[in-house]
Amino acid sequence: MAMQLTVNGQVHNIDVEPNMPLLWAIREIVGLTGTKYGCGVAQCGACTVYMNGEPVRSCSIPVSAVGGMKIVTVEALSKDNSHPVQKAWIALDVPQCGYCQSGQVMAAAALLKRIPKPTDADIDNAMTNVCRCGTYQKVRDGIHVASGQKKLEDVLAQYDASTKTRG
Repeated sequence: MAMQLTVNGQVHNIDVEPNMPLLWAIREIVGLTGTKYGCGVAQCGACTVYMNGEPVRSCSIPVSAVGGMKIVTVEALSKDNSHPVQKAWIALDVPQCGYCQSGQVMAAAALLKRIPKPTDADIDNAMTNVCRCGTYQKVRDGIHVASGQKKLEDVLAQYDASTKTRG
């Protein structure tokens, strides 16, 4: 199926099977590998991208369903890691293995666009991405730092204090 796919503001003419998941069109045809494959059934969120501004799990959306829509991947969030979520993630060293983090970052940025000052409950409700390393507290702290609700220095000091009290 020949179609146009708009990813990160660029139009790509692609010829793929209509049932190809959007994820694979982004990674294999367009060549943007920041979006990751995790589960293939839209449960883990590693493949989160924006479709017309809304976060979606790209592994379960056939490319035939996205014609005319604007797709944004993690590569377009900022060109130099200057998005507040990216800055907080880097400063707090949020990822361990990092595999799920492009999806986490996209979900967190979407949350902050919708709710600029989220509560812990807002974060817990919105952040349904799976992190196999269990960095959920750092994700939550990163979102609070990115939103300006917590100071980076205070969060880092809290982490330093917790490592000094371990036996």
